[in-house]
Amino acid sequence: MSQGRIEKEKSMIFIMIDVYCKGKHQSKTLCLECENLHQYALKRLTFCKFGNEKTSCRKCPIHCYKKDMRIQIKNVMKYSGPRLIFYHPIEMIKHLFY
Repeated sequence: MSQGRIEKEKSMIFIMIDVYCKGKHQSKTLCLECENLHQYALKRLTFCKFGNEKTSCRKCPIHCYKKDMRIQIKNVMKYSGPRLIFYHPIEMIKHLFY
């Protein structure tokens, strides 16, 4: 059984937040701030009105993140994106082509 788009996005967002937290906060597990961001992102993905037909959040016509959370997730993606090739190369490649 293959994962749907939402489940893949949930997996990728965890990986990105994990890389960010380990790099920026030198934490072995997600710190409270990063855990809160992760839970918020999961909630937004779960209730995405586009479901498995969603595009990337950047291309979405509806921004469902609160402004402060959107800034945080952008920071996570800016930091984690270039580093994924070193920490999770297969996941990064799958994410780019999905």
